[in-house]
Amino acid sequence: MSLVSLTRFRKEEASLQEAIENSLDLIGFKFDPAAENVAIKPNLCYYWDYSTGETTDPNFVGAIVDVLRMHMRPDVKISIVESDASAMNCKYVFKILGYEKLAQEKQIKLVNLTNDQSQEVTVTTANQEFRFSIPNIIREADILVNVPKMKYMQRCKFSGSLKNIYGCNPYPKKHKYHQKLDEAIVSLNKIMKTDICILDGIIAKGMSTRRLDLIVASTDPVAVDSTSARIAGMNPHSIRHLRLAAEEKLGRIDSVTTGEPISYFEKIFPRKKMSHSARHLLSKVYSKVQKTVFKQM
Repeated sequence: MSLVSLTRFRKEEASLQEAIENSLDLIGFKFDPAAENVAIKPNLCYYWDYSTGETTDPNFVGAIVDVLRMHMRPDVKISIVESDASAMNCKYVFKILGYEKLAQEKQIKLVNLTNDQSQEVTVTTANQEFRFSIPNIIREADILVNVPKMKYMQRCKFSGSLKNIYGCNPYPKKHKYHQKLDEAIVSLNKIMKTDICILDGIIAKGMSTRRLDLIVASTDPVAVDSTSARIAGMNPHSIRHLRLAAEEKLGRIDSVTTGEPISYFEKIFPRKKMSHSARHLLSKVYSKVQKTVFKQM
């Protein structure tokens, strides 16, 4: 059964690095000290500053870099990766969002996947066939660290770990796949599998922007997204790309959480409006699922 940690960052008690380490300790995650190449994929979907809750905070990524070097070795090769999109160019987003400064301070590499050499593969999900390119830096990475945000999204209902990997598609005109977005998201996750997800929920973007001080961690991207969706007041089984990902054995929708109670974050997340009856029904369903899971452990 997939285990997901929910960690509350209390800056008066610990550093961001310590909070991230605690989130990984809660799921028993250990970095491979023999790994030589690490790729980190933040969510840099547009030119929004991290304070909006739309993009991954460079300070959060910097703390992950420090954790990697502490638990692996100081000279491990670390790259931050992102690709151009229809309305976003990495050349500018790295500079505007503070990642050029981070790369200089931490002596790490910034890689525009659109310009990286790649290998073409064919992949099929739900009878939809795609031909995607896998950038060499991801294909050759010993560890792919997925550092997403949690957000409502019109076309696929919810954006988290799985949607973040969609940004690893080096083809910039990604609107090409919008008619088959759920299948495309899952297909890209099938060919570029995450080793560890560390979700930056320090500042969250729901119906408004709010500080949550939340870190979500798991080796299972589907479990991270389903847990995050519940916090956002959504039934994860209603999110099609999560169901497809579970069917493709990329992870489990139903999981066990550890650390802070999920109810704390459910209460403070800036949710979409939901009727009292719908919220009560969702709570009852989730409670039954949790009880069933614990009985099976």
